[in-house]
Amino acid sequence: MPHDTPNSPLVLRDDRTDGLTTLTLNRPSQFNSLSQAMLTALQSELDDIAASEHVRVVILAGAGKAFCAGHDLKEMRANHRKEFMQALFQQCGELMLSITRMPQPVIARVHGIATAAGCQLVAMCDLAVAAEGAKFAVSGINVGLFCSTPAVGLARNLGRKAALEMLLTGEFIDAQDARTKGLINRVVPTEVLDDEVERLAQSILAKSAIAVRMGKGMFYRQLEMSLSEAYDYAGEVMACNMMSDDAGEGIDAFMQKRPANYPGR
Repeated sequence: MPHDTPNSPLVLRDDRTDGLTTLTLNRPSQFNSLSQAMLTALQSELDDIAASEHVRVVILAGAGKAFCAGHDLKEMRANHRKEFMQALFQQCGELMLSITRMPQPVIARVHGIATAAGCQLVAMCDLAVAAEGAKFAVSGINVGLFCSTPAVGLARNLGRKAALEMLLTGEFIDAQDARTKGLINRVVPTEVLDDEVERLAQSILAKSAIAVRMGKGMFYRQLEMSLSEAYDYAGEVMACNMMSDDAGEGIDAFMQKRPANYPGR
């Protein structure tokens, strides 16, 4: 069982031969709060995975009773200097951007609570599956702090009014509400959470690795473009994708009514 002792790694990593890697936040006694050290450890793993040709899908999970309770408030109060806060939030922002920039899809496996920067982490993962009992909040407003950095992720996943309601009230929403609002993809009973995450991961692993990598990169880049720029860019990416051996094999397999055997898999 994952547990935190002074010598325990802050992030546990499990690599499988099928290209699936699981990263588990490992501060269960602190509800996996994102201390500077935790952010550094997670950033290191994400950077290593992003450069890997073997890893194709990443699952991000939390040890213990919760997914992630956000920033480490005790650490923040013990370092009450603007320079510390600026560095902390910049570090956190870079981590969130790393998730969208890495070529592998990242699936959040959510149980317990995901609050503040923990909710932000769910929002910035490419996909998210939650247990029925999971709860989500951006609760900084309850202690006099508007969750400005989590607002960036929420505003890009939820509608404006839904995001602002969470940010202005600090109230929890349940997993079904989070799914309706667009924060997560799927909700399942706790006892089958791992099975559902595995099912989603395997669905992606069955696809062309080249198409998945190109597609994720295209998706996030076009979001920042005008409509005409996005179509020009997407057309170029699709043309390049069509030139790949994987696309040739996939189309041939479809026409021949047989399973595809992607060269890049």
